[in-house]
Amino acid sequence: MNYISDILYWISTGLLVPDIVLLIFFFGRSLLLIGSFFGQYLSIRRTASLIGRELDGLTPQTVATLAERLPKKNPSLLVVYLNRLLEARDNAPLRQRLLADFEIEADRDLATSKTLSKMGPMLGLMGTLIPMGPALVGLSTGDIASMAYNMQVAFATTVVGLFAAAIGFITQQVKQRWYLKDLSNLEFVAELLNAQTATWRWSSPWR
Repeated sequence: MNYISDILYWISTGLLVPDIVLLIFFFGRSLLLIGSFFGQYLSIRRTASLIGRELDGLTPQTVATLAERLPKKNPSLLVVYLNRLLEARDNAPLRQRLLADFEIEADRDLATSKTLSKMGPMLGLMGTLIPMGPALVGLSTGDIASMAYNMQVAFATTVVGLFAAAIGFITQQVKQRWYLKDLSNLEFVAELLNAQTATWRWSSPWR
């Protein structure tokens, strides 16, 4: 039994270094995520009001000219897919595929935030529990310096893991609201294009 316990102890102790390396990586990734999130926020602020005004007054008769009024050379995912929808105004199956592609792209952008929010607490907890064993051994043998060092590692990994998770959770919640609104706008334009196609068919003399 002692032999099995020793094996488990060696395994858990060996996981500490990879755990700390991953936590450092996720910490750096969370800092990069903050920067990209801020840039995305500024881009959305610049285009949201313009897109909102254009869509509020949009009808099946004017939807075909929407592309002319959209911002040019805008990297926003909404603007990109609005242009693609308008280019596919005569192809209903393609419009449905574009809506599905938008959801996939949005989910891909959320992947980093989801990973940080889920893996941060896991790695932080591992980094907390693994040094507790050596810390208790140091306490039992009177090695206060070893115990203090291991407790320091345990607290530091917890804080880093929670920080990365907090950044991931906050950005995930905000981005999900952005993409839900964008998807609603895309579906609205797709429905107007469907209505335009139906009107054209009923008014065509060759039907």
